[in-house]
Amino acid sequence: MKNSAQKIGTSHVGRLPAPPGFEETARRLARGEASREEVAVQVVPAVAKVVKRQVEIGLDCIGDGEYWSGLDVKWFDQQMTGLSTRPLKPGEVGTMRESTRERDVFRTLYADMDRIGTIACIPGERPRPPARERVIVSAPIKTKGTAATQRQLDCFRAAIVRSSVAVDEAFVPALAPGWLDHFIYNEHYKTDEEFVYALADAMSDKYRAIVEAGFILQIDDPGIATSWDMIQPEPSLADYRKVTLRIEALNHALAGIPPEKVRYHWCWGSWHGAHVDDIPLKSFIDIALKVEAQTYSYESANVRHEHEMDVWKEVKLAPGTILMPGVISHATNIVEHPELVARRLIDWTAIVGRENVVGGADCGMGGRVHAEIGWAKLGALAEGAALATKTLWA
Repeated sequence: MKNSAQKIGTSHVGRLPAPPGFEETARRLARGEASREEVAVQVVPAVAKVVKRQVEIGLDCIGDGEYWSGLDVKWFDQQMTGLSTRPLKPGEVGTMRESTRERDVFRTLYADMDRIGTIACIPGERPRPPARERVIVSAPIKTKGTAATQRQLDCFRAAIVRSSVAVDEAFVPALAPGWLDHFIYNEHYKTDEEFVYALADAMSDKYRAIVEAGFILQIDDPGIATSWDMIQPEPSLADYRKVTLRIEALNHALAGIPPEKVRYHWCWGSWHGAHVDDIPLKSFIDIALKVEAQTYSYESANVRHEHEMDVWKEVKLAPGTILMPGVISHATNIVEHPELVARRLIDWTAIVGRENVVGGADCGMGGRVHAEIGWAKLGALAEGAALATKTLWA
């Protein structure tokens, strides 16, 4: 990514609110059901408007809205072989996200959320049906090539051209092997290591395709933090830190990709829960920093984690490392005041220097807050960065 040599740069982490009437098309994109004609006639113009809106708001490194990604078997099937589904057995869940230890404490909260089919409690949200099956590995995992990824990248390039705005920099997110295994259950490989490395090998083509197309590759890896609360019973910290295996597998998949083309994102989960059992940043930050990336994007505006800025004062960063802390949160409907955003950014520059800070978001705004609020928050991010720039370059 470009650093902030001239001003405090801005970006976000992928998922954007879908344009009105586009929600069903986005679901069809993620499942590989949209025809080429539909992409050309409907999707490219819609994404072009999203591109233009980001630039006009004042964001520097923009995305395509992340409408092409999903977490069901039809999305996985476009990426790799070896997967199938089976009905849930008694006591099983469809994803690790449904089995947190926090659910055992806040039983009524999560029962109420499950009853209406929500993880974010958004007005007008389409209810999420309960899982009735799980995605499993039933044969060797192999890549299916990059055809599905190329369709997304071609659409993004066409949308940028159609938008008629100057795009300074653009990124495309992709899931880390250590997050995929929260939605794909191993019933084939003998060891966890074999399973995770197979996922890494299957995703490596996608990673390279994104970079070769001229985009910044964002690796999404909430699993490095959220896995802690998804393991029953609670593990020892020493056992949990074996998550290093997933970072080694990720670096294996990133081999040969220049670190300056990679940014690594983690958060503590986008669902609107209590998050009282989140693992502290200090318990895994050294592992996260092993990822071969120039830029690190992470959840920092959330009131459960904002105090952990102090942890960054104690770590040693490689020269040229860029930090992209979240300065707007997906976990509240309150739109951050631009002056608060500016203050947060200025505080971060005191740790790593003004040239090494890019203003970001804690998580994707699409599907976590109402669309109107999501765009307002992104606007506050841009305004706050402009205020911080005025102070820092006065």
